Formats: sequence, C-alpha cells, structure tokens
Amino acid sequence: MSDAVTDGVRTLAGRYEIGALLGRGGMAEVHEGLDTRLNRRVAIKLLRPSLATDPAFRTRFRQEAQAAARMAHPTIVRVFDAGEETVRGADGHDVQLPFIVMERIEGKLLSDLIANGPVPADEAARIVTGILTALEYSHRAGVVHRDIKPGNVMLTPNGQVKVMDFGIARAISESSANVAQTSAVLGTASYFSPEQARGESVDARTDLYSTGVVLYELLTGRTPFRADSPVAVAYQHVSELPTPPNAVNPTVSPAMSAVVLHALAKDRFERFQSAADFKADLEVAAGGKVPDRAPGDDDFNATLFGVNPNSTAASEATLRRLANDENRPVRTQSRPPVAWIWGGIAVMVVVIVAAMVWVFNLSPGEYVGAGTAVKVPDVVGQQADAGMQVLRDAGLRPTRVDRPDDKVDAGFIVSTSIVAGTTVSPNETLEVVVSSGPPKTALPVLTNAAEADAIAKIKELGLVYGQSNSSYSPNVPAGYVIAATIGDDPAPVTSPVNVEAGTIVNLIVSNGMVQVDDLTGKPVPDAQSYLQGLQLTWKLRPESPAGCTPQTVLAQSAKGDVPQRSTIELSYCQPPPS
Repeated sequence: MSDAVTDGVRTLAGRYEIGALLGRGGMAEVHEGLDTRLNRRVAIKLLRPSLATDPAFRTRFRQEAQAAARMAHPTIVRVFDAGEETVRGADGHDVQLPFIVMERIEGKLLSDLIANGPVPADEAARIVTGILTALEYSHRAGVVHRDIKPGNVMLTPNGQVKVMDFGIARAISESSANVAQTSAVLGTASYFSPEQARGESVDARTDLYSTGVVLYELLTGRTPFRADSPVAVAYQHVSELPTPPNAVNPTVSPAMSAVVLHALAKDRFERFQSAADFKADLEVAAGGKVPDRAPGDDDFNATLFGVNPNSTAASEATLRRLANDENRPVRTQSRPPVAWIWGGIAVMVVVIVAAMVWVFNLSPGEYVGAGTAVKVPDVVGQQADAGMQVLRDAGLRPTRVDRPDDKVDAGFIVSTSIVAGTTVSPNETLEVVVSSGPPKTALPVLTNAAEADAIAKIKELGLVYGQSNSSYSPNVPAGYVIAATIGDDPAPVTSPVNVEAGTIVNLIVSNGMVQVDDLTGKPVPDAQSYLQGLQLTWKLRPESPAGCTPQTVLAQSAKGDVPQRSTIELSYCQPPPS
C-alpha cells in the first residue's frame, strides 16, 4: 500500500485525506484528516520513519491499536482505523510507516492548561477523575496506557476529559532496551513510575503513579521531580521523596496532598491498587475530608463504565458506529405512552382542586372541635428532657433537633417550630431545637504540611497553637508535620475532628532523623529488614575474626540519630573457607 496525491491532497489507504498539521511530538505527527468514505472529520497520526524500521515494533503497534479500537468510552479518544503506508525513507529505501486514524477532538491539551500555572484543587480533581475513569475502563479491558501525561489528555470546550494514545507508549517502551535509547521515551521521564525507570515489568499501577504526577503538576504548576537530564529525573523517581504539594502551593489542602503522596508511593504495593480506589479517595479529599482508604467497589457495572470492550455487544456497537449510525436517537428507558402521562396529570389536578374546595368551605370550628384544641406551652429556656415532657403532657408529639448555639447552654431548649400560645390539634408534631453548645470548628489532618503553614491554618480556624515537639520519621521531611494533637491528649489526629473555638492544638514535627538501634550480634537478614523498615539503605562488608558467629552483624557505621534515607555499613562475620 502506498500513499497517493490527488489534486495536491495526500491520501492514505485510498480513503483518508491528510490535511493541516495539528501537532508534532518526539515520535509522531498528527494531522487533520477526512474519511472520504464516511465523510467524517478525523485525526491522523503518522509515526516517524525512524521508529517504524523495527518489525517487532510494527507488530506490537498494530496489536495495541486494535486493542485501543475496541475501547468505546466517553473519556477515551476513539481509534477508528490503523495501518501501514509505504513511504520513501531518507536513505532512499521504502519504509513501512504505521498510522492511526482517531476521533477528531476540538479543544486543548491539558499541558497547555498547566502552562498557565496551578489549577484550583476542585478543577484538578475533576480533570483527574476523568483520567481515572478512562483508566478504570481500559484496565478492565486489559490495556495499560504506560504514557499518561498532560500531552496525552485533551479538554473539550465543555470541559470533557479525553485520554488518547492508548497502546503507543507500550509499543515504544517494549521496543526500547532502556531509558537512553529513544527521545520519545525520554520526553516523558517526568511521568515515569519507579518500575519504568528501573526497566521492570509494569502493570495498571504504573498508570496510577503517572496520574499522581499529573495531579501534582495540576495543583502546583510543576512536576515533583526536575533535573538537567531525563536520566537524572528517572533516578529521582526511584530514590527521592517528592516535596508534598501543599509545601509548594499552600492553597492545597493536607487531605489532597495526602492523596497525591499515596499515588506517588515508590513501592507499587503501597500506592493505590486500582483506578477506582484512587478516584474514590480523590473525591473524598476534594470534599475537604481525609480519605479512610477503604477498599473500593470492584463491581464492573456496564451502566457506569460503558459496554464491556471484549463483549459481543461492544463489537456490534462498534460496527453500528462505523456504519455512521451514531446520530440515530437511542431510547434509553421504557416509559408509558404520552397520553397516559397527561391523563394521570389531569386526574391529579381534579383531586387537588376538589380537596381545596372542601377545605375552604369548612368553618373555623370544624378544624379543631370544641374541647379538642391544644395550646402549645412555652418551654424555651427549659432543660431539654423536662421541656419535652411538658409538651408530651399537653398532648403534643415533640421531636428533638440538636444545633450549636453560642448563647444558650448545651442541653437547653432554644426554640420550637410552633410558637408558644398557638392553638393546634392534639398529637400535633413539632420540632424542638436544643442547644448543643457553642459552634465547633473542623480541625483537618495536618500531616505533611509545613510547620509554618500548619500554625497559620490553626490560627485561621480560630484555634490556639500550643507548641511543636520534634520527633523521628522515616519519610516526613524535616520541618514538616508528622501529626497534630489536641490539648493534653497525646493521641495524634488521624481524621478531621470537630473542636470548640479556642482549643489548643500542638504539632509533632519531623526532625529529619530516624533512630537506629545497636544491631551488633543480630542475624544479617534481621538487620536488613530492620533498616528497610526505617527506609534506610545498607552496605555489607564481610570480616573473618576468629570465633565469630557466621552471618551476624559485627559492627555498624552509625547508630542512634541518623539522617533519613542514610546508608549504613554493616560488617558481618564470614568465616574463611575451610
């Protein structure tokens, strides 16, 4: 198959007219296009010839394009077609150039939005929720994106999120031996997961890490790791902790910051295990609460995620779309005929009018018969239980509602829904408002906030900052909050709590150190496990003193207070070979 030029217009596969250039990346060019058979505007991606010379890559590319074409979801840019075109390479030889025909999306790239600076937290959460919805669908279809980044996310004019380039990143990463071999991979090093940077196998949790990087960038206007070279950035993904987002942008809530740091866990088993879990925690944090990280619901409901891409129904739906049936109206629910609806409305109107005529023709004495009227007692200011009993004794049915009030002591009645002295029918229900005391303030979780920011937040809430006490932490940077405590209670605040104005709040702040015990005489595996728990690294140096116990620690380079992420040298007993 070769491309043709008709009336100055280049045509692919005899049906796709290539138009103006929309964008150019490290691995491909995207053009406007027209599907002449279906008279449909499309986007055509042409890969660079330098990436098309590997037969294994072309095979993988075709397989991944087919997988992407099976995914039909509102948050995923649809793939209509894929193929190869014979073109003349720079060396004069013919090259098979793969291409993909995709849905044409009007809008802008997420990277263009981020270029204008940080995005408000609620908008960032909405956008990332859209990305996670797409990933939730694709992961259940067995497709891992592997290249989630702002350049692969589109925003339509009405705010719809569209994720594109499913499969392309996987094809490239599997045809490249390491990070340094292709500029297309280097261009996304800022969004690498640690397992990608180490060259290990990846799974759906890799996409969740990259999504966490995108959320970090939306909230702060920058990626969590920056360096002079892509290789240095990849190394930081493996070995360095990110600065908490709320330390970069103080407007980011501690709850939202905690969600981001959870997504950026180095160990894939420590981060979110599914897109559904990530999305659930993100929605909770966007609402101002700290997620409890309860397991997400894994029910693959077709009404929520769309048609199962591997089902027969999905194939039929795709064929109908390719036959240009997408504009045909689809009935989404059964309902009775219109005449029945209007008949029901007419009957209701007649009943309501008749009831109103009957009520307005009653004389006042007919509302409350003689000797049956009840006058509402005045119980405002009384203790709640006593006042409720007075109302019951009068033949009424009070219901208690507790509300904060800074003028009435807790447990006393503030008001009633029916004014005292009003005459009502027996057994009339009324609401009794009881004071629960002064209004309380919601103290959020301050973990991972900078100490100065946490103190400012405490004062902003009308609370009293007490004192800061330093403590050890293997992962919270020096000068950042490990936990907050209330008054004399040493228990750390692990979820938002309501406290009264003026409550004293103390902070436990990381000193950037960990405490290392004396490991002398311990088995080497136990010492290694202990240091790993403190997020420290180690070096082993064998020694052969007379009479030592094999594989036990003889000495260590440091103990007591040790800086976070330090390397400890352990000398251990290794008797000489007999």
